[in-house]
Amino acid sequence: MNKDLTEGKAETVLWGFCLPLFGSIVFQQLYNIADSLVAGKFIGEQALAAVGNSYEITLIFIAFAFGCNIGCSVIVSQLFGAKDFVRLKTAVTTAYLFSGALCGALMLAGILGCGPLLRLIRTPEEVFADSGLYLDIYVWGLPFVFFYNIANGIFSALGDSKTPFYFLAVSSTANIAVDILFVKGFHMGVAGVAWATFLCQGVSCVLAVITLWVRLKQIRVKEKPALFDPFILKKIVVIAVPSILQQSFISVGNILIQSVINGFGASVMAGYSAAVKLNNMVTTSFTTIGNGISNFSAQNLGARKYNRIGEGFRAGLKMVWCLCVPFCTLYFFFGKYLLLLFMERDSAAALMTGMQFLRILSPFYFVVAAKLAADGILRGVSAMSQFMAATFTDLILRVALAFLLSGLTRSATGIWFAWPVGWTIAMVLSVFFYRKEMKRLAVHL
Repeated sequence: MNKDLTEGKAETVLWGFCLPLFGSIVFQQLYNIADSLVAGKFIGEQALAAVGNSYEITLIFIAFAFGCNIGCSVIVSQLFGAKDFVRLKTAVTTAYLFSGALCGALMLAGILGCGPLLRLIRTPEEVFADSGLYLDIYVWGLPFVFFYNIANGIFSALGDSKTPFYFLAVSSTANIAVDILFVKGFHMGVAGVAWATFLCQGVSCVLAVITLWVRLKQIRVKEKPALFDPFILKKIVVIAVPSILQQSFISVGNILIQSVINGFGASVMAGYSAAVKLNNMVTTSFTTIGNGISNFSAQNLGARKYNRIGEGFRAGLKMVWCLCVPFCTLYFFFGKYLLLLFMERDSAAALMTGMQFLRILSPFYFVVAAKLAADGILRGVSAMSQFMAATFTDLILRVALAFLLSGLTRSATGIWFAWPVGWTIAMVLSVFFYRKEMKRLAVHL
């Protein structure tokens, strides 16, 4: 169901729109958590380390798909808010053509480059083969990742956050069952984990694209939309490229950090792999709500209702801070029991690593939540240079401090402190840029 986000009380509208998005990302994260959980429980610590090691590389591919999602979503939101349905349909087909070409190039790069990249990040020999196998299968499923993300972004742009939730709820639940079937029933090892994700993402992608096609057919227009528009592509790229750079540079930064972690052995790798999945569930949830704030602000920007954008930020900030409370409490005090879902009790070093990581990072979730809410506004109003500045500040600090502090402490503990420092400084920048943009828009009221 398409929904106009420019009408009604801002807080009520935004909460109603974003809560299904939060549910969607929880199920989306179950894909990755299921892979690590099944690998760690039913195959072993080395398999968990291999999947975690590969995961950091898959995030580069996801960064490109996510960037296309955001670029298309923001532009379609603006056109939907302006009731320009002809160009809206053109924007959708233009985005699909662009993302299809980009996906093909990334598949080629993945087929040729994943092996050398695994060597570059000092992947230990005992997990190298499984890491490479997982990535080989993942690369062939990239079209599903890209086309599903585009469909998901368009649903959100049209004010529909429930349809993606339904798809993800079913497919991610199925993924857990298929993971267990392939690994425990068919004894396929790490390959079973990868093929389960491939299969379930493929089914959800096909269903999402078909549903989107039917939904767009229901929007009646007086003239036939163009299949491709270079001007619209330029507008999509202006939003997509900074988002791609943001996510891919963060992924590259994480890979560099992973290379430092790999130097401490398979046990530390396994502990980090489990803990970072739990951490990513939180930060990705905040990012997704930030995307909802972007859609909200973009629709209201298109409708020239600038005062509602500030209301959306305050409502979004309240939402993410409400989510911080249970996550912080759960991870700080009960993280051990969550980590034991991924590993056995006799993995003492891995368990200690994971607990330490969660206890250092979880109190700072309130900080990163505020940053991502402000980033949502910056993307929605197309203030991409400010968005990039705050993001790269966080990334550069985290990578530099990970190398520096791990060397000073001669342990992985120093690495974990890089996150809070980067988050805090970047949050200050994002909120500053948000306030500056709101003053600029206030001139047009």
